[in-house]
Amino acid sequence: MRLLHTMIRVNDLQESITFYTDLLGMRLLRQKEYPKGRFTLAFVGYEDEADGAVIELTHNWDCDSYELGNAFGHLAVGVEDIYSVCDGIKQRGGIISREPGPMKHSASVIAFVKDPNGYAIELIERK
Repeated sequence: MRLLHTMIRVNDLQESITFYTDLLGMRLLRQKEYPKGRFTLAFVGYEDEADGAVIELTHNWDCDSYELGNAFGHLAVGVEDIYSVCDGIKQRGGIISREPGPMKHSASVIAFVKDPNGYAIELIERK
């Protein structure tokens, strides 16, 4: 397993991309709009996603602002067999807050687990 990305919600996508690329020296790795879901995702990082963890910037089209504290979304971890990983987490007393299955508006297979403090950790199947 390895850490894939950290997701944060942003008010102004272009302003955020500029901050992470121009001010922090990251690269815009990819960006995609999801019109049916009314959001855009942009991934920035120092390395390609195959080589290191990156930041997912999420812009929800219908939200102008967030309160500090609720803008953090989740950490993501890549796993080979999401179903057996989730079974193992449940067997050890972990809480699966979203059972494994396809992501809405995508073919990616994901699940979510809560850490002891309630933070969400996204599991993404990577074969």
